[in-house]
Amino acid sequence: MFTITFWILAIWLVINGIWTFTATTNRELMKWFGWINVVAIIAGFWVFYGVTGVAGLTGWFTAVNWINVILAITQFYFAYRSTTAQAH
Repeated sequence: MFTITFWILAIWLVINGIWTFTATTNRELMKWFGWINVVAIIAGFWVFYGVTGVAGLTGWFTAVNWINVILAITQFYFAYRSTTAQAH
């Protein structure tokens, strides 16, 4: 389960990361991908701490989880930021 979840999260990170930085203007999809990423983060940490790890993947698994956290923060920033200019 550890290895399978790692590869699912790693592939998700690549696809989601590429999409995030090429389509930053689509706010609705950014919201969807951000919330899907939250589910992926919860699942990733749950598997990491709940299942016996594979020694060779432990460091990579941790890196993928934390990069997903940073990516989710970035997605929520682009999705929920205010685009109206403030008048003086």
